[in-house]
Amino acid sequence: MIAFLNWFLSSTVRQARQMCSHARKLVAAQRDLLAPPAISAVEASILALQRSTEGTIDRQGIEKRMLELDETARKWLKPYPHASYRENVEVLLVAIAVAMGIRTFILQPFKIPTGSMQPTLYGVTTQELPPGQELPNFFQRVKDFLVSGVTYFHIVAHNDGVFSIVDPQPSRFLLFNLRQRFKIGEEVYTVWFPPENLWRHAGFGGDGFPERHPEFKAGQNILHMAAVAGDHLFVDRVTYNFRHPARGDIVVFKTSGIHSPFMPEDQHYIKRLIGLGGETVQIGNDRHVVINGKRLDTSVPHFSKVYDESHWKNGGYMGHVNGSFHPSLGIPYFPDEATKFAVPPKQYLVMGDNTLNSSDSRYWGSFPRENVIGKSFFVYWPFNSRFGWWGHD
Repeated sequence: MIAFLNWFLSSTVRQARQMCSHARKLVAAQRDLLAPPAISAVEASILALQRSTEGTIDRQGIEKRMLELDETARKWLKPYPHASYRENVEVLLVAIAVAMGIRTFILQPFKIPTGSMQPTLYGVTTQELPPGQELPNFFQRVKDFLVSGVTYFHIVAHNDGVFSIVDPQPSRFLLFNLRQRFKIGEEVYTVWFPPENLWRHAGFGGDGFPERHPEFKAGQNILHMAAVAGDHLFVDRVTYNFRHPARGDIVVFKTSGIHSPFMPEDQHYIKRLIGLGGETVQIGNDRHVVINGKRLDTSVPHFSKVYDESHWKNGGYMGHVNGSFHPSLGIPYFPDEATKFAVPPKQYLVMGDNTLNSSDSRYWGSFPRENVIGKSFFVYWPFNSRFGWWGHD
């Protein structure tokens, strides 16, 4: 207790203890290189400094022992070349190890790329700017990006020509989209820091998106839009170590092992958990899920937004629907309200809140609970996320 109080009350004691720890580490690293007298001398000096910090605080005595340890270490220990660089590299490696540990076992960052979870979580959205509208100045654009995740794009055709895509997908640096290119005639244009699915959002093609302006005239706008980044959130990887997922949780899971020719392998999806192992699930024609004959509605925890009809009218969301709105995804498991799906034991059935734009269990069934890696925690960026910074329903 006295030793702890000394450390707490005296910066000299804290500095001395740190010096002892550093000297011990050097001795341990060089033990196979040092002669026994050298090891004994350094360890004796370390012990003397350690004992000077354990009784009544004698600042001058501690500083004297620190000088003695410094002299002993200089005499017997072998100096490291580029010691400052080594120290910085060690600190960096420790920081990386800690960050990787947090990411693997506690909180993992996740980005919402699509609109499948609207109006709860938002993917990338875009808006065509009115003709003639000038982009904000540089400082306003920086502010809009940092606070709201808004990026502006304005590219004008220099010459007449036909639009063609050079890069179907953006080149990436670490976690960031770096650039994406296209051509008008033979001239190449570059879009820096493009959003996900740039060509689809810009209307230049893709499933369900007709071609827009395939041919341009000099001076015509090619891109004149604002893009809002998808919600960036943390995934809680701790909670499910102590309990199983519950109905209504927004879960992140691996797609590996899901048997469907339309499901990409080794990706992470985020959906709302609807059905648990052993339950029977139906989707009524009123756009509500029925579990074991009991209809879910806004009174059920975590389903208030899913079944709030004001969202259906204002945002285009439709609750949970039967039939196939995405023929390319295959034959749906819920073609009508009479169809019942029995969830196998230890498996889950999930759906997106915005089923009009969601590849989910309606198309590829259930998956093993071992695939679940965590539950959504909170959105950390953009700061003014459309449903609020902390938490979600």
